[in-house]
Amino acid sequence: MVAVPFGSEGPSVWIVTRLEEAVQVLKNQLFTVDPSTISRRDDQPSPSRGLGGLLGQSMIAVDEPDHRRLRSLVSKAFTPKYIQSLRPRIQRIADELVDRVQDQGRLDLVNGYAFPLPINVISNMLGVPSEGQALIREWSELFSGGAARQEETSRIVLTRTFAEYLVQLIAEKRAHPQDDLISQLVQIEEAGDRLDEDELLSMIALLIFAGHETTSNLIGNGMLMLFDSPTQFQRLKADLSLVPTAVEEFLRYNGPALSPAPRYATEEVTLGGQHIQKGDMVLTMLGSANHDESQFTQPEELDIARSLNRHVAFGQGIHVCLGAPLARLEGDIAFTTLLRRLPQVRLAIPRNAVKWRGNFTLHGISSLPVAF
Repeated sequence: MVAVPFGSEGPSVWIVTRLEEAVQVLKNQLFTVDPSTISRRDDQPSPSRGLGGLLGQSMIAVDEPDHRRLRSLVSKAFTPKYIQSLRPRIQRIADELVDRVQDQGRLDLVNGYAFPLPINVISNMLGVPSEGQALIREWSELFSGGAARQEETSRIVLTRTFAEYLVQLIAEKRAHPQDDLISQLVQIEEAGDRLDEDELLSMIALLIFAGHETTSNLIGNGMLMLFDSPTQFQRLKADLSLVPTAVEEFLRYNGPALSPAPRYATEEVTLGGQHIQKGDMVLTMLGSANHDESQFTQPEELDIARSLNRHVAFGQGIHVCLGAPLARLEGDIAFTTLLRRLPQVRLAIPRNAVKWRGNFTLHGISSLPVAF
């Protein structure tokens, strides 16, 4: 664990790299995601509300008791039973995507499979029409690093356009509710409580972004890991029952999330032998924590049958990923379907030609041409 300077000021940002300390930060309520609840020192960096401000009222931007209220409301429309009921629908989407290319012998695995599978799933779940998916992707690209150099004016315009689209969609669901999650979120009540308009907008934006961006990266990153590890690849193709365990290893070894939202110390605290001041920012490096040699045997080796895989790819504590069961289900179906139907799939470009996209929070592959 180290402190790094922010700008010209003294050390004020702490980098957590070990699993035990990462879990402490993510689970300990002495660290908050909302620095507005504490008095910040003048030398502390100003926090970003994330994703153009759209997520500022979502559950990832607040702690208890607001977090419990928001999560309990959305959880009513995100039950494990409901997620499992999606299996036939997800399988159908995966098969249709493979049907389109099976006779062609080539595929951009990211843009032709890893992206359209989860975007179709989350759009169907939420009730987003197909014509809205292009806007979703453009907005997601903006905030996942694919459009990092876009002019600030363009970023603001795109964010406003996306927000206006969601407002219109919410109004349509309120006037004509259907069997989808947005309609359920509009109607949900809990002891007289409900999501207000800003919270509803933030929640839907969060579900859309988190519901496809990370899963898409999981699929693309995972396939590249297999291409890089021929022995593990052959082992998995020979025994597809290992896919769920392999998905956990993909998440540990090179998962789509690099770091969750920054935490801020609500009071002076000692962590990893270091003295953290009230208001200090703490960044947990999930990838580093998932390669902690004190917690994992041979952490730099990909092992699709790894046991006792206590990774933190989905976070920990109250902010643990709500969509983790959906991501696992989609990963299971995506890899099983691809390897069952296209067992000869192989990388169709030089390994050093693979291009990555992302930012400090997320990372994935921009394109992955394969042949079969």
